[in-house]
Amino acid sequence: MKLVKIIFVVLFSCFFACKETKNELNVNTNLTMKDVKKKEVVYQVFTRLFGNTNTTNKPWGTIEENGVGKFNDFSMKALKEIKNLGVTHIWYTGVPHHGVIRDYTAYGISNDDPEVVKGRAGSPYAVKDYYNVNPDLAENVENRLEEFQSLIERSHKAGLKVIIDIVPNHVARNYASITKPKGVKDFGEDDDTSVTYHVDNNFYYNPGESFQLPDWHDNNKPLGGEKHPLIDGIFEETPAKWTGNGSRASKPDVNDWYETIKVNYGVSPEGHKDFDTLPEDFDTKDYKAHFEFWKNKKVPNSWIKFRDIALYWVAKGVDGFRYDMAEMVPVEFWSFMNSAIKMKNPEAFLLAEVYNPWLYRDYIRKGKMDYLYDKVQLYDTLKHVMQGHGKTTNIPPILNELADIEHHMLHFLENHDEQRIASPDFAGNADKGKPAMVVSATSSTAPTMIYFGQEVGEDASENAGFGSATRTSIFDYVGVPAHQRWVNDKKFDGGQLTKEEKALRDFYKRLLNFTIHSEALMGNYADIQLFNEHYTEWYNDKVLSFVRWSEDEKLIIISNFDTHDTFGFELGLPEEIVQEWQLTDGKYVLKDQLYKTYTSTLKVTGNQARVRIDIKPLESFILKLSK
Repeated sequence: MKLVKIIFVVLFSCFFACKETKNELNVNTNLTMKDVKKKEVVYQVFTRLFGNTNTTNKPWGTIEENGVGKFNDFSMKALKEIKNLGVTHIWYTGVPHHGVIRDYTAYGISNDDPEVVKGRAGSPYAVKDYYNVNPDLAENVENRLEEFQSLIERSHKAGLKVIIDIVPNHVARNYASITKPKGVKDFGEDDDTSVTYHVDNNFYYNPGESFQLPDWHDNNKPLGGEKHPLIDGIFEETPAKWTGNGSRASKPDVNDWYETIKVNYGVSPEGHKDFDTLPEDFDTKDYKAHFEFWKNKKVPNSWIKFRDIALYWVAKGVDGFRYDMAEMVPVEFWSFMNSAIKMKNPEAFLLAEVYNPWLYRDYIRKGKMDYLYDKVQLYDTLKHVMQGHGKTTNIPPILNELADIEHHMLHFLENHDEQRIASPDFAGNADKGKPAMVVSATSSTAPTMIYFGQEVGEDASENAGFGSATRTSIFDYVGVPAHQRWVNDKKFDGGQLTKEEKALRDFYKRLLNFTIHSEALMGNYADIQLFNEHYTEWYNDKVLSFVRWSEDEKLIIISNFDTHDTFGFELGLPEEIVQEWQLTDGKYVLKDQLYKTYTSTLKVTGNQARVRIDIKPLESFILKLSK
């Protein structure tokens, strides 16, 4: 008992110390709390699938069989509905031109060999031409870039900022830009292919060896084993280039990223960095200082190419980027590129996929990233709780550990890489995501991200072909059934949704709209889990509670992850919170902000504060305090 009390005091002391440290560090990073006044919400949409109303879903189906969505499907009606869901940014996934198995030679586009393309519709992370967009997405292929620019303009008019992908670690095996600006050279165009490595080569090579295709397994043969004129067991590439995931073999394994080529950033095969490194104190410098540092430095050619690509899209009105596998690229490059982007648009939204927690602070502070995925810690832990074999007590230590960078750790429960909540291999029921979504969206000042179809409980059960069930395929032409019911023949009014799907979307809409208007959610956080575990008789590890507050708004947030039991208990606030909130003796009304139906009373006597809570299975309350 004494030990528990000591641990509680230490953790609470850590909270208040961390709060001071966090504020100090935010001043020193490139994104401070004064820059972002409200929560941001990112809506990730797989562009090719959003407007597709075809429900055939034939495995390995063609565009003609299974259909495809277009840029023009994002009408003002559709965009306003997304905005009204509580969204601030829309991430159009799969926009840059990548390899596809469709004949566009009439438009000057070369055919893609199915043996180095994943799926029939192709991987959005094997980009073939960074200066144009996927021809599948255009009504008029010749005007595909103009159609995307019109979409950017419509998105801005609807009040949404636009994010697209950039994948600096690798490019498609057959990269060739046919629309690059005058003076721009393709990746590898000037490489010295007689050597494995040169600082200004864009790729790594195996001189004297030719690329060989992997040995296929029955379940991943090109086009599912279908005959095709270009499926002949050969892809001409001499000398062979290293594969995107770092494989140096001229014949990569079928599980390697064989359709891509690793980009060289001036790191030798032995790991030596042939570029300047950042001075020790540059983790405290802003993007302007980073820009000045690189201004007259000689940097590898690949750095320049990707910086120019990013600035090209910034000039076209793109408001930010999501960077694929950013940790596979040196942090110094990110300092170079992100500072250049920020000089053009200080409000650019820069989100990176980084999975190693020990790299987080470097990529934020030195690499000038705004946001990183909080997957390995928060997402993975929430997933275990949702599946019924994890404890809510594992969540607060994660939030405390990341306190100094909490604003930069973007929260999500779904994205294109992860299983759908409603899929049997994850939770099997979209409602199980509701308490986790409240925790994800309200426990920090960081942005929240949802994946299209998540808000209506899409379960991704279709056999699309290359892509596996449980994840909505990013490689195939396919429909997204629950989402299509919301699209409702492009009325975008949810007219075909079931009662349960409508209720789920209403929950997301209520939650997200509350988050983007709440002052407290951009303020302070404190865990009250440990306090209530120790002092509340019926509190358990299926319930999570914490408090958020600003000067004018005080919130108590409680989520019940249990799927069967209603819990009733007296929830307590620690003495430190009573004092911090300047609560005097008396009664305070607590009203839920999600559905506005649940109320309770906080009773304060001295430094003791208690409130009766009765919470149903999978229910959450965001209780706002008023006198």
